[in-house]
Amino acid sequence: MADKSTKNPREELARRVALGEMGAGPRAFDADATTLDAIRAKSKASAERVEATGRATAHERIHALLDPGSFTEFDQFVTSPCADFGMLDKQPYGDGVVTGHGLVHGRPVFVFAQRPTVFGGSLGWAHAMKICKIMDKAMEVGAPVIGLNDSGGARIQEGVASLAGYAEIFKRNVLASGVVPQLSVVLGPCAGGAVYSPAITDITLMVQETSYMFITGPDVIKTVTHEEVTKEALGGAMAHNGKSGVAHFACPDEAAAMAMTRELLAYLPSNNMEDPPRQATTDPGDRDCEGLRGLVPLDPSKPYDIREIVKGVADDERFLEVQEHFAKNMVIGFIRVDGAPVGVVANQPLVLAGCLDIDASVKAARFVRMCDAFNVPLLTLVDVPGFLPGTDQEHGGIIRHGAKLLYAFTEATVPKITLVTRKAYGGAYDVMASKHIRGDINLAYPTAEIAVMGADGAVNIIYRREIMAADDPDALRAKLTQEYRELFASPYKAAEQGFIDRVIEPEETRREISRSLRLLRNKRQVNPKKKHGNIPL
Repeated sequence: MADKSTKNPREELARRVALGEMGAGPRAFDADATTLDAIRAKSKASAERVEATGRATAHERIHALLDPGSFTEFDQFVTSPCADFGMLDKQPYGDGVVTGHGLVHGRPVFVFAQRPTVFGGSLGWAHAMKICKIMDKAMEVGAPVIGLNDSGGARIQEGVASLAGYAEIFKRNVLASGVVPQLSVVLGPCAGGAVYSPAITDITLMVQETSYMFITGPDVIKTVTHEEVTKEALGGAMAHNGKSGVAHFACPDEAAAMAMTRELLAYLPSNNMEDPPRQATTDPGDRDCEGLRGLVPLDPSKPYDIREIVKGVADDERFLEVQEHFAKNMVIGFIRVDGAPVGVVANQPLVLAGCLDIDASVKAARFVRMCDAFNVPLLTLVDVPGFLPGTDQEHGGIIRHGAKLLYAFTEATVPKITLVTRKAYGGAYDVMASKHIRGDINLAYPTAEIAVMGADGAVNIIYRREIMAADDPDALRAKLTQEYRELFASPYKAAEQGFIDRVIEPEETRREISRSLRLLRNKRQVNPKKKHGNIPL
């Protein structure tokens, strides 16, 4: 065997590129690793270093995620082609990432897990190509991709090759978007370019106090802006779940993150050509929702928890809420009805009276598009007094961001069922999956108020002159307000015009939604042929 130390590193790199060995070609084993037993011994030593930090190894994480005994590893012996900075003498097998495929709930998935003990989990060309290989294969066979992220970012020693590797992954994230589910589990650092792949994927999970994401770290921020901030405050799990909305779940530990990932996959199909997986249930679809009787207060100013209606509709009252810490005036998540997954979008009267604002609109719009991409029917619960007023909202682009939700609902071709529980005022009524933007079945409770605005505001505009000229303005205003409310602030005016299909009692909610979903199960709707639309980003 030739002594690598006698070779010019750049000549060796050129030779290997010419032979097509860039990150995937054969490599002569080192003298101290000529047997598989020796390789395993090195891997064990590496694993022991990780265990000393209290974190699981890449293989342990994969085995915790997948069905027992189902993991098959790819590219175990791939090494980095980098020849600079003495890297030819530092070529661990696998190059800092474990890749392969296995099963979750008996269905195939592809997975990669980064190894922080190898160059800090940093990404180089070979590392990236291993990830790209399983992403390509996932697209070919139609299976989800799960990334277990624990990386310090780009490998500086490889220079632009590491940046190229990231871009190759981003390209595949984009091309796979809406074709196969992509889930990112952030289990450690995720800095710089490493954050963009999780940002493109469908769902991102983080672990509290051990994972973080940011473009620039605390040291750079302190140097440039003189701000002092910790990693946790800047980009920890709760920062991205509660403030930025980048992440969807904040899990207490790695075991919870793996369990949540498995649960999420149970609501999604393997690819966009399949229906979501059904599960057997003993909860009858025609069950009465006795707990919903009287839940919505007759006083329109009193709040209630919209999640109680969601749970009343769901099989066994199980509701998997998504992004529960972000934009709490909007509730999104998954339920099952008759065993079939359903995506829920609901205004939350407990927070900001359920008003639509920038964050709520974006949160709901992205969820609607994900459900539509993967054939998950949508249930929309409406109790919205309008868009949140204020200069911050207007200057922040509430028009543009609200239009995203309007766009998403209109574009969606999955079955769409809408239930107005109370207020549905103004443009917010239109946006929340109304009949006019292709809602399939639109229901309402008797407590529903569907109008341009609330009765008080409408009377003050319509009868302003009469009220000002009256001997007793307050009495006249009260009389006109009651008349307006009885005539317009009810579901019956909208029902007369066919905008509401049925007015139902709260206890009938599950029965009506179950019946509607069965009716729409074979719905077929095709959008106009085009390259793609221009959503107001």
